[in-house]
Amino acid sequence: MSELRFTDRLLRHDRLIIAVALLLAVSAAATFILAGGGTGMSVIEMAARTGPAGALLAGTPDMVAAMRWSPGYALVVFVMWWLMMVAMMVPSAAPTILLYGALNGNQGRWAPLHFVFGYLTAWAAFSLIATAAQGTLAALGLISPMFMTLATPWLGAAILIGAGLYHLTPLKAACLDHCRGPVEALTRHRRTGQAAAFRMGLLHGGFCLGCCWALMSLLFVGGVMNIWWILGITLYVAIEKLAPGGARLARPLGVALILAGLALLLRSFDLT
Repeated sequence: MSELRFTDRLLRHDRLIIAVALLLAVSAAATFILAGGGTGMSVIEMAARTGPAGALLAGTPDMVAAMRWSPGYALVVFVMWWLMMVAMMVPSAAPTILLYGALNGNQGRWAPLHFVFGYLTAWAAFSLIATAAQGTLAALGLISPMFMTLATPWLGAAILIGAGLYHLTPLKAACLDHCRGPVEALTRHRRTGQAAAFRMGLLHGGFCLGCCWALMSLLFVGGVMNIWWILGITLYVAIEKLAPGGARLARPLGVALILAGLALLLRSFDLT
């Protein structure tokens, strides 16, 4: 009995260490993003100049010209995207990470951290794609270099409609179901060793990416560094994944995004 109590105390101690480490990681990432993510303008300044809607939706004028990035600036943007994903996604993934640690306590206290590394690797891949997309849009003169938001209403409408349609697909529903109930996958794919923990984190990150990539693409509409959109998407993701009945929000949101995209498209015709 005393041995069981000791083991239980040890597991609680390990979970506390993991929880504190996740809190510190999210806090550091959020602080970096609030300071501007190395872009030279803080998100507070940017939001103050464009308002909560962002430059595209608010109609804030901005001179946009084609701009090719240096490798150094591309690296800055990649780090910005990745740390933004850390700040936005780890809070809603924290219960799964702690659950993995509880289910795999016999693998050692470092197994959950390898799970986290795998999870963040999946979002690093997304950040690489987002950076490439942003660089391509910049080279074509389709994104504001100041506000980091799309400069053309038709492209913003396309992203809104595309994200809305994705929220109505079975793939979105399947990925959301996994994120809301990961116990089956965590037990079915249980393996021993640090490499297995990394792969399990990568697998969970893949499902999480399938669930949320369309939401993250909306940052191009509201502004990649728009604090209101960052907070709003983060809060929505947490509610959708963790709240009772959160899964029922996906389809109404999909319809709302489609309607918003159509409204923006109609407004662009009026402007022209």
